[in-house]
Amino acid sequence: MTPTLVLQFASKTDTGLVRAHNEDAIEINADYKIAVLADGMGGYNAGEVASGIAANVFTVTLEQRLQQRAEKRRPLGSKFLQGLMSESVSLANTQILEAARQQPQFSGMGTTLVAALFHHDRIVLAHIGDSRAYRFRQGALLQLTRDHSQLQEQIDAGLVSPEWARFAPNKNLITRALGVASSVDVDTDVHLMEPDDIYLLCSDGLSDMLSNEQMIALIKRNYSDLDLLCIALVDAANNNGGRDNISVILIKVQSSHVIKNSFRTRLTSWFRRS
Repeated sequence: MTPTLVLQFASKTDTGLVRAHNEDAIEINADYKIAVLADGMGGYNAGEVASGIAANVFTVTLEQRLQQRAEKRRPLGSKFLQGLMSESVSLANTQILEAARQQPQFSGMGTTLVAALFHHDRIVLAHIGDSRAYRFRQGALLQLTRDHSQLQEQIDAGLVSPEWARFAPNKNLITRALGVASSVDVDTDVHLMEPDDIYLLCSDGLSDMLSNEQMIALIKRNYSDLDLLCIALVDAANNNGGRDNISVILIKVQSSHVIKNSFRTRLTSWFRRS
């Protein structure tokens, strides 16, 4: 019998050292196994409004659709889940545009979004903009999303090397975002999970400040404690300049067998001490 995969969630968001306020937003629903991160943009705190709407509307919409499906006792295939993710992003986009229409001071606001939905042994990702999803597995860190940015297009065209790209002045010019147009082009993907995986969702305030090697070192050092790992990642980004808001969501995958064995070990140890 295949062991059930159990998820642990942790998150942290920080203003950084340069920005006056935090325009990132995070939503986690551990019951529905949803994690969402949005990085807003726009003057007069409009970015904060856009990211908050995006994260909240996406999460609530996805929760409702999953609940409706469960009540009808219908299966949740990967393609169906990808469709739900896309629909939730689209509704979030509509709500941002409507808020900007009703409140002119928020005109032009927008946001990135990266979201993860965990179902059985799969993780379904949706993203738009340059907020990222990574997977740490067996000592290696893999970026699971592709930035929607001018810099990424230059890399794809062979005009810029990935090594030089970290220092490029135009790295934050994104080509897709929520709140820009009436329709939105969102990328979705599905990956198989394995026990001991760690999934990382982050705003560019983290990925711009830390190299893959630095992130790997921090994950290895703090692997057993997700809360400490969140703190370590944010602190490292600030130590490297903290030029933007920094937000992190971490999800660790564990086998239920590991959880049970760990509990049994602690219980046995307690009785031995008694």
